[in-house]
Amino acid sequence: MRKITGQGILLLYCFMCLMFVPVDTGFVIAFLVSLVCISAEHLTVSDRRRECWLFLFLGVSCFFPEMLLFAPSVLYSFGRWEHRTGISAVLLAVLCTVFYGRKNQELLVFLIFGFLAACFLVCLTEENKRLEETVKRTRDDGRGLNLLLKERNKNLQKQQDDEIYTAKLKERNRIAREIHDNVGHMLSRAILMTGALKAMNREQFMEGALCQLEDTLGAAMSSVRESVHDLHDDSINLKEALTGLVEEYSFCEAALIYDMGYVLPGELKYSFIAIVKEALNNTAKHSNASWIQITAREHPGLYQLVIEDNGKGCETLVTQDLEGEGGGLGLQNMKDRIQALGGTVQIGNQKGFRIYITVPKKEDAA
Repeated sequence: MRKITGQGILLLYCFMCLMFVPVDTGFVIAFLVSLVCISAEHLTVSDRRRECWLFLFLGVSCFFPEMLLFAPSVLYSFGRWEHRTGISAVLLAVLCTVFYGRKNQELLVFLIFGFLAACFLVCLTEENKRLEETVKRTRDDGRGLNLLLKERNKNLQKQQDDEIYTAKLKERNRIAREIHDNVGHMLSRAILMTGALKAMNREQFMEGALCQLEDTLGAAMSSVRESVHDLHDDSINLKEALTGLVEEYSFCEAALIYDMGYVLPGELKYSFIAIVKEALNNTAKHSNASWIQITAREHPGLYQLVIEDNGKGCETLVTQDLEGEGGGLGLQNMKDRIQALGGTVQIGNQKGFRIYITVPKKEDAA
């Protein structure tokens, strides 16, 4: 926009040459040719081509002096290279002196002042462009830093949530151990004492009370066991368990991709951990793999576990197991676990060994 405004001012300035020269055919032709040069500058991308247009204008001015009347405007159009702008201004001033120095000195002064104005506007335009580029870079850097800060805050929040979740699981596990070690043992002792009292009792009226007490203690013991079992299932951190298995695996390079929520069924956790253990052992025993990848993901309607490697030596064993002949890889045990959860298992041995497991979510667990 500034470029167009400066160009318009200089064109208006050039038209003021009519105070010193008459309007004739040469003036109109010079205006049209200059307008073509100015338009060509806006359409030309290459700097070398712009330079060619400028020197072409200088060459034409040597044979057609009327072109010099619009030289300030053309000089401004091609004046984005400061050192060439000064050289061009000097050359144009020399040409103006040659053609108008004797017969029209007022026009010569007028044109030289226009060249100086064009050089000044070029400097202002270039400085404004540099400032705009600096502002754009600063704005882009600010946006990039803002996005990076948001991403880091998101990762930090996720890390804090993971730490809080891990702390909750550890506290549940501690509570389960306390209940098992204290309340469970006390109830077990009370049940044994009740049984001993029943054995030693000789009073008929105490028989019913002791049986009722024994049943009550047994029910309490069952309730404590169920509570401890539920707490222990909830205290298992699937991500932590799978990460530990991958980090401890030393046969080949192992990687874990985990994208699951916090609330997961206990049976699913046990099954996934057991299957991953079995798959890692099978890779170490029967495969020549150099890497293995474990992917655990939670989708809106199902859980997914994918175990794949680049092993080359297990094709026969997989075929035997798939045909029911028993390949010794423990795949049937994996199938039984997943089928008990209502899921499916797909096994492939092309370009490596791959186990693809899906378990649908239960409506009451959603």
